[in-house]
Amino acid sequence: MDKKLQDAFRKLQKRDVDTFPVEVISVDKKQGTCTVSDDQIKYADVQLSSVIDGNKNKFFLFPAIGSSVLVSPINEDLKRLYVEAYSEIESLDLKINEVEFKISESGFLLKKENETLKGLISDLLTAIGEMSFLVTTTSGTGNTTTLVNAQQFLSVKKRFNQFLNDV
Repeated sequence: MDKKLQDAFRKLQKRDVDTFPVEVISVDKKQGTCTVSDDQIKYADVQLSSVIDGNKNKFFLFPAIGSSVLVSPINEDLKRLYVEAYSEIESLDLKINEVEFKISESGFLLKKENETLKGLISDLLTAIGEMSFLVTTTSGTGNTTTLVNAQQFLSVKKRFNQFLNDV
């Protein structure tokens, strides 16, 4: 293909409105949008996903306030922008029907319906800490209620609580 024809095709494909850099002013996690500024114009309701359809499935990367992002128009409409690239992420939110996965600086949340991984692990460690055993001795049977390494389980539970979230 000759050079003139290649240049002509490139011009046909060139969009009138390109991606541009902006700074994040605020983030609305419930709506999945943010407000950004290019030092001259403030753009509100910039989508954090190219598709926001209101269903139960969603995936958002939430940018840090003050960070830089690249925004692009949907169908070259400057009133319908979405974030295309991020310089700094504050958190991630993924929801597929009744399953949620969130990551932030404070930890991780893995939730299915009303059950969280943190809650399950906490309940398990509490049950372990409260274990008792029926002991048979030569003089009969009896119960033991002292867990020798209970402090070890409390330490593990504390570590899980610092690592996982439940909201």
